[in-house]
Amino acid sequence: MIRQPHIRYVCPTANAIPVTLNGGMRMPSWFDVFGLDMKCKEDVDGIKAAADLLQKYIAEEEKKGIDRSRIVVGGFSQGGAVALYSALTYDKPPLAGIVALSTWLPLAQGFPQAAKANKETPIFQAHGLADPIVNYNFGKITSELVKSFNSKLEFKSYQDMGHSSCQKEMDDVKKFIDTHLPSLKPQ
Repeated sequence: MIRQPHIRYVCPTANAIPVTLNGGMRMPSWFDVFGLDMKCKEDVDGIKAAADLLQKYIAEEEKKGIDRSRIVVGGFSQGGAVALYSALTYDKPPLAGIVALSTWLPLAQGFPQAAKANKETPIFQAHGLADPIVNYNFGKITSELVKSFNSKLEFKSYQDMGHSSCQKEMDDVKKFIDTHLPSLKPQ
């Protein structure tokens, strides 16, 4: 189990919006998706709006007294894309960590120049080798790009995992969180 008593978990859900890839059908989505190819057009405004929203969530936690150095952002698929993009492009003090699962870095052509923050922040990125939605190579290319300006990225792959999760990945996420958000109890 990942949950620790000294950590508050905030897991927002994307609003339902029309998604071009799904014939315009409304579904929970952080931004519009035009295709599953790295050369596809990207929803620049939607990506930036989602990144702004994540920064608002972080600011809400800061108002509650949580320092950014005690905040890990992360997500799966689009959520991971938003976490990576937002954490790397907003010129704010460093976070404790970033978790990016079965994902990619949106608007990647602007990097490494677009990276303004968290260049030393630990990042755990994981991807299934059998992912039919977000191709494993998208994740691998993302890891290589981010490693060009952040050497603290750890990339793990899981043999038979598709666009989902597995127990080994969750164990690795727990280890990452436990390492970067230790309890502040007095020794």
